[in-house]
Amino acid sequence: MVRLFQVLLLTLVCSVVAESAEKSRILMVTQSQGFVHGSVNRKGQERAVSEIAMVQLGDKTGLFSVDCTQDAASDFTKENLAKYDIVMFYTTGVLPIAEADMDYFLNDWLKTKGRGFIGFHSATDTYKDFEPYWDMIGGSFNGHPWNAGNTVTIAVHEPEHPTMVPFGREFQIRDEIYQYKNWQPEKVRVLMSLDMSKCNPSKPYHVPVSWVKSWGEGKVYVNNLGHNEGTWTDERFLQSITAGIKWIRGDVEGESAPNPELSKAQEELAKKAAEASGQQ
Repeated sequence: MVRLFQVLLLTLVCSVVAESAEKSRILMVTQSQGFVHGSVNRKGQERAVSEIAMVQLGDKTGLFSVDCTQDAASDFTKENLAKYDIVMFYTTGVLPIAEADMDYFLNDWLKTKGRGFIGFHSATDTYKDFEPYWDMIGGSFNGHPWNAGNTVTIAVHEPEHPTMVPFGREFQIRDEIYQYKNWQPEKVRVLMSLDMSKCNPSKPYHVPVSWVKSWGEGKVYVNNLGHNEGTWTDERFLQSITAGIKWIRGDVEGESAPNPELSKAQEELAKKAAEASGQQ
């Protein structure tokens, strides 16, 4: 009952703010220079599943509008970024973005108050060997022992954080989950992770699923979910994205200070869980 009340309250606040605040403009980049996920595959249509979900969410909430592109060379430029408040990536590989434009995005545009970056699923499978990018996003893709057909149990560490309210304290979902390299727990605030005591396979290390961080005066929200097309119609996921946008805008408060002690504790719990399951 309490969780239901929280979700209803969050929805009400979203509606009130949407009526009184100026819409944010979002540039959603879904270009693939590596594996092409079904959720970003347009299949000859105007938009892919994830793009349709974001455009519809913007229309529904009245909070933002979305322009979708699979042509980063033309649209991810210093001049074009000036039109936007938030950038979303559901991408793979090394995108054809000019070095000067990427440098401007990371060191000027994104560090401005009121601006933000939201990374979905394979955004961490993008620029994996380019330190300025993975330093911003928080880590790099390093395999997915939990495949698209796996149902995983996810522990929510801060159910009161606006981006986490829709998920409650624990939930299950069928989706592909990444593990990471270049992971820097001292620079991120982990909000939810795999519960290794309830996942198969159970691995002896911490696997974060979502986190936030500050980047200058800008904000970063990363959510690993979204491989499966069905995730893009999951109300919990969509409400979390809405809350993330509100958080970037400054409409709601949410802590972004790093919590490395949580990652350390989760590492120990994962080791014990894997040992108990015989998968050490």
